[in-house]
Amino acid sequence: MATVVLRPNESQESLMKRFRKEVVRSGVLTTLRKKRWHVSKSEERRRAKKKAIRKARQRDRRMADRWRE
Repeated sequence: MATVVLRPNESQESLMKRFRKEVVRSGVLTTLRKKRWHVSKSEERRRAKKKAIRKARQRDRRMADRWRE
């Protein structure tokens, strides 16, 4: 859980800005979005496989571009 303490002479805006940064760093929102809908194990594996294939293709394209130069 992200917590921030109000510093002396700190405005509410800067306090909220620090809180938002802390929430992003802690990963609370990304975890919440992932758990919003139930995803079966097989669906997770399928998505992970597609993501790995996409990353490999991008890596191959970058390597091919380097060899052309």
